[in-house]
Amino acid sequence: MAHAKAVDAPSSLGPAKTGTGGNPWLVLLAVSLGVIMVMLDGTVVGIANPSIQVDLKASLSDLQWVTSGYLLALAVFLITAGKLGDLFGHKRVFLIGVAGFALSSVGIGLSAELADIIPGLSPVGALIALRVLQGLFGAMLQPAALALLRGAFPGEKLNQAMGAWGAIIGLSSAAGPIVGGLLVENASWETVFFINAPVGLAALVLGTILIKDNRAQTLARIDWLGVLLLSGAMFSLVWTIIKAPEWGWGDSTTLTFIAVFAVLVGAFIFWQSRASQPLVPLSLFRNASISIGTVLMMMVAFAMFGAMFFLGFFFQGVHGLSPLEAGLRMLPMSAGMIFASPLAGMAIGRLGPKITMAAGLVITAFSMFLMSQLSIDASFIESGIPFVLLAFGMSPVFVGATEIIVGNAPVELTGVAGGVQQSAMQVGGALGTAILGAVMAGEISDKLAGYLGPAAQAIPPAQMTALEKAAAFGAVPPGVPQQIGDAVHNSFMDGMHVAFLVSTGIALLTAVLTLFVKSGRKTDGAPVHMG
Repeated sequence: MAHAKAVDAPSSLGPAKTGTGGNPWLVLLAVSLGVIMVMLDGTVVGIANPSIQVDLKASLSDLQWVTSGYLLALAVFLITAGKLGDLFGHKRVFLIGVAGFALSSVGIGLSAELADIIPGLSPVGALIALRVLQGLFGAMLQPAALALLRGAFPGEKLNQAMGAWGAIIGLSSAAGPIVGGLLVENASWETVFFINAPVGLAALVLGTILIKDNRAQTLARIDWLGVLLLSGAMFSLVWTIIKAPEWGWGDSTTLTFIAVFAVLVGAFIFWQSRASQPLVPLSLFRNASISIGTVLMMMVAFAMFGAMFFLGFFFQGVHGLSPLEAGLRMLPMSAGMIFASPLAGMAIGRLGPKITMAAGLVITAFSMFLMSQLSIDASFIESGIPFVLLAFGMSPVFVGATEIIVGNAPVELTGVAGGVQQSAMQVGGALGTAILGAVMAGEISDKLAGYLGPAAQAIPPAQMTALEKAAAFGAVPPGVPQQIGDAVHNSFMDGMHVAFLVSTGIALLTAVLTLFVKSGRKTDGAPVHMG
């Protein structure tokens, strides 16, 4: 097995006074603007989709690709983008990511105009292509941002930085549905993408002024074979997760993609153990805290994003709320993160990650359990209480897991560590949405006929299948009798309750993992053996 020599971290990668330079809190401000742009985009696209469908005459498949194309590009490129930051400078990669994300956002808003210029390109085709490009630039931006924070803050203050980071993300998440709803209802869907231009420009200006560049290796080579194998494996995994509910988990196509993923992962691990300058040094995962933190991040994302996916359908399909009203219903959770994340950072600094994260997961499990008890006509207060609890439960977990992964990584691998953290979140969220969606669909299939009673015998099988699919979205097809509408809504509620109960169990199991983690390093610059 070939090994690289021990690499001493350059002094420019040390604590705040010699890291990315200047006041670390100003560095946090600069990188946060870039991430705010990504978070806003992530929350407003769902609100813009109905208008996009009407304006561009997009099909349901087109709209799925608007989301899936972005997710695929993001998940496939995250770790590679983190490595590029480690090699060529996190500031450089961050600024390229910001500029590219903002420009591709403007291009999305001009999809119709671009289709008129480029022969053979439809407006929705241009939009999907630019969403893929946007995902690639978003992947460059996020790991670099985490690595810049690691370089700017000394180890003993890193959890505070991550707490502030979580508050900013919470603020962005809270503002996204409201800003998006206002723009779509009062202007056009294009404006939800155009808004990224001024935010991106501010991030570029502040980033150029406030951040000093840092890089761990100036003469290293890129492991192109590793990039190819990892990208293929991530594509196979995420594509399978996206398409398996449509194909069926036991379908030969699904099993083929799973087999391809397994083969590529095996080949990637084998190559990383042989490469002199691997894309992801396997030594990174010899640190138990990093390995556990990665699994923890994936499981938490599975539980949270998988279950939360159904709330939009609950509020809009069952309650009949508008997108803006649904966003306001979920405001207690997003707004709660603004206060909970800094408190989580301070608690981790005082109590350590084990106690703080375990307590957060217990609170998370309790909030998920309360959501499993929501009634079909739940009021704002009834849904708001578990949302606030969820904010104070999840914040310690996300802050702590991020600090554990990035804080325990050698400085020269902070970009890769940031990519691992983001990839774990993306894969976990996608898995949660797909698997809990399958659980929910199964429960709906079991309960719908019972709610219909004797009337179910008179419904043709094809129409019953259509009703089950509609029930998975909490939607009642137009023109159906009241009894059928009630049955659809009741079966949706049963399915959602089961999904939240599964998430409750996962949160409790994940709490056990926190007993085996350690806080991030307090000092940097120790030699690291790679390979």
